[in-house]
Amino acid sequence: MPSHPAIIRADLSADGLLLSADPLLLDLQHEAGSDLGSAIAIPQLAAIARLSSRLGVAVSRPVVAASERGDIDMWVRARPDGEGIALSIIDWQERPVARQGADHIRREADIAVHAEGWTWQIDMQLRFQMVLEGSDIQGALPPDPPVPGSRFFSYFQLQADEDGDMAMLRGVAQRRAFRDQGAALARDASRRFDLSGFPLFDLGGQLTGYRGTAFPMERGVIAPMAQEEPVTLYPAEFGKRLDRSLRQPLGRIIANADTISAQLEGPLRPDYAEYAQDIASAGRHLLGLVDDLADLQAIDRPDFSVAEEDVDLADLGRRAAGLLAVKALDRRITIIAPEPDISIMAVGEFRRVLQILVNLVGNAVRYAPEGTQIQIMTAQDGASAQIMVIDQGPGVAGADRERIFEKFERLGRDDSGGNGLGLYISRRLARAMKGDIRIDGAPGEGACFILSLPGMA
Repeated sequence: MPSHPAIIRADLSADGLLLSADPLLLDLQHEAGSDLGSAIAIPQLAAIARLSSRLGVAVSRPVVAASERGDIDMWVRARPDGEGIALSIIDWQERPVARQGADHIRREADIAVHAEGWTWQIDMQLRFQMVLEGSDIQGALPPDPPVPGSRFFSYFQLQADEDGDMAMLRGVAQRRAFRDQGAALARDASRRFDLSGFPLFDLGGQLTGYRGTAFPMERGVIAPMAQEEPVTLYPAEFGKRLDRSLRQPLGRIIANADTISAQLEGPLRPDYAEYAQDIASAGRHLLGLVDDLADLQAIDRPDFSVAEEDVDLADLGRRAAGLLAVKALDRRITIIAPEPDISIMAVGEFRRVLQILVNLVGNAVRYAPEGTQIQIMTAQDGASAQIMVIDQGPGVAGADRERIFEKFERLGRDDSGGNGLGLYISRRLARAMKGDIRIDGAPGEGACFILSLPGMA
């Protein structure tokens, strides 16, 4: 790949005319059928320039532009400069158009890696900031995922390719995206992953870290479309395609709406900021629906299974409470979690038990009256370990205590807070772990959801 200047520059007039441009950008302008002295013909660059001019502040954005040679990834910074706008492109990467055959298959594999792996994010000190599992690969996240604040290289051991190259180190050194970086878990070398990532920049164009995916290598050699029976092909692929097609666009919509709402790039009218909040809220609701539909597709398959691990229900209750503390605070609800010295061991899958508890506590936060309490308690009942989520709401009538676990059942609620799948999925998961969920509590005195799992022998 030919080398490019570290910074590519251009100057625009106040009305969007391209006054000057370095050769690479000028060539792109020519390909778009325009020239110097005419309006800039690359829509993405024109939009960033207009935004910077309107707000009167510098604006930075990642951009993908199309050329005759293929797609061009670039990081663009626009800033007011006198009567016009100065553009600076600090990262210009050309990707040739994928050909059919092996290259086309390769491209499809890359898409799958980015869509299905679990997501990680690190800062400039190479410490984890975030870990999030994709919903359509069961068990992709290791049993002991990295903890925010821990070091990247204490968790992953990078492996050189057959040419002795390490794609991640080269990418970080050049502040570029990378892919196909082999890595093994430091604690278990048999667990291998394919890492891909892209750089993150702040509004000033400074590198702040990397975000990427880790795709389990042992899963990458499986060809599900070739191995599945025709009768089950469509449902399985439907769930995967739904997730791939919606998750990334929704993630971008939410991130951009949050940025607008926070007014990080300049002041906005209050009603515009509120619109952005509404967009982000709706996006999160749709993303939750995608998660639930992907889970629904997985748990309804005959071959669905869960891992058997030793889990501490009290610890998981404390984690669920912590994850929902901010949402509870917004409604002046207090979550009382098990004390730190309490422990009750059970057999189940860590992430699935946490998923169930987050759903149960989240429902309580959503529907309990403001200013009340939610209590998370644990108990041992013979060979069964139990954890209970108790609220001070109206409770659930006896006639509805089984109906509430049916698909899309919301007991007549017309709010936008849920989709009627959470409890159905939670009970299916509990039963897959040889446990169950039931409802207790007297109507009018609050609901008590009890998750039971096999206790430790």
